[in-house]
Amino acid sequence: MSAASEALPTTSAARAAASAAPAAASGTRRDRAAVLGRILLCVAVLGGAVVAGIGFAGSYSALRQLAASKGFGDFAPWFPIGVDAGIIVALAADLYLLRRGVSWPWLRPVAHGLTLATVWFNANAGQHGPLADPVAAGMHAVMPLLFVVAVEAARFLVIRTADLEAGRETGGVPLLRWLLSPARTWAMWRRMKLWGLSYSAVVAREQALRVYRVLLERRYGKAKKAPSDERLPLTMARYGLTVEEALELPQAAEERERKRREAEADRKAQEAIRAKEREAERRRAELRADGSVKTTEAEVGAQTAAVERLAVLEAEALDSAVIAEARARQAAAEAREAEDRKATAAAALEAAELERQAAEKRAAADQAARAADLEERALETAAAAEARERSAEANRRAAEVEQAAAEARKRAAEADAQKAAAEARQRAAEADAERSRLAAAEARARALEVERRAVEAEDELRLTPKERAVRRVARLVLAEADGNIERLPLGRVAEALGVAESTASQYRAQAAELLAGGYRPESNGFQS
Repeated sequence: MSAASEALPTTSAARAAASAAPAAASGTRRDRAAVLGRILLCVAVLGGAVVAGIGFAGSYSALRQLAASKGFGDFAPWFPIGVDAGIIVALAADLYLLRRGVSWPWLRPVAHGLTLATVWFNANAGQHGPLADPVAAGMHAVMPLLFVVAVEAARFLVIRTADLEAGRETGGVPLLRWLLSPARTWAMWRRMKLWGLSYSAVVAREQALRVYRVLLERRYGKAKKAPSDERLPLTMARYGLTVEEALELPQAAEERERKRREAEADRKAQEAIRAKEREAERRRAELRADGSVKTTEAEVGAQTAAVERLAVLEAEALDSAVIAEARARQAAAEAREAEDRKATAAAALEAAELERQAAEKRAAADQAARAADLEERALETAAAAEARERSAEANRRAAEVEQAAAEARKRAAEADAQKAAAEARQRAAEADAERSRLAAAEARARALEVERRAVEAEDELRLTPKERAVRRVARLVLAEADGNIERLPLGRVAEALGVAESTASQYRAQAAELLAGGYRPESNGFQS
């Protein structure tokens, strides 16, 4: 098993070596051919240059003598240079343009014409004419002809090299084909030149067309009996189409028609969509216009309602002010009456105090008199003394009762005085409350006046509902929060404007910026 495994690599290596040997041999042959080609190119270039130099030298000498004999004078040495250099320039320009793929067909005829001219001039440069001495004429014409042949060989090499690099076929119509079938060869050559086809392509198309014609005749007896669509290759061959391209024409036409119908349907659909979009845009514009009109009407209605509400509030404020003033006057009168009652109660209290003091004095006098009587009537009888004692006791009790009554009258007078003072304080508080209500009514009246002037100013400025709402929030901050934006709750803003708290927050922030910019409603604008 190991021997077999060792033999397999040896066999594969041998096969690889055997396959590599022909490749190496072919590579060696290609290298030798390349070297040989470069050598031949160098020989051709050097030989062409030598031949061209010799031909130019011989032509220059002959043409200078001819120009001198023809009366060119001092220009005789330059005439050969002009003719021969013209040949070189025309051929070089033709080769350059051909290499760039923009050949100009007039350059080669010019070069060939100059070549014929210099051959003719060289043939006539001898002592005798070309007919008298044909050998001399041929000798003079050989060198220019060799130069032209060398240039044409270079041109042929450039053309073939460009065709090979571009992937174009370089072969032409064989000469034997012209000889064997001149008519068909002329038709093929004409098709090659008309439609820019190569010889092999035209041969392949001709073969395919002949096969297709045979198949039609096999199917229908004659090619003319075939349907028009199947006869298209025979009809369109003169226009450079292959059999396959001609057969695909109906399908291509149907495909183009289908695409055209689809494009037309798409165009109509797009037009319908654009029409709907225009209609929708028109309706949106109408709705926006209706909305603007309704908004304006709502603003006008709101302004009218605001003015009417301001008028009603002003009337109510005036009525409240009158009522409050009347109540204040009544409270002042009641306070004065309470003061009078207080003074009367004080006078009654003072009289009761005097009466009590008088009763005390009378009781002391009675007691002193009773003591004196007791001393004076010590000798009286016990019955009389007892009677007098009972009488004195009765008088004492009466004095006590009278004193208690005086005390009661004093307490009653003090209570009346306290009640009168409480009533006076209550009346004063009511008067203060009425004055506060009056001041509040006046403040509301002033606020309503400021609101009315602010609304009029906003109407004059043609402010939007949003700007009006922001200014209203700013007035609420000044009226209810003493200008401190943080003291005005969002709920109050949302309630006043009838919006959500998020929108109320935006309005309050914009109102803060407006107040920071110096907005004051009492001046109908901004203060610097």
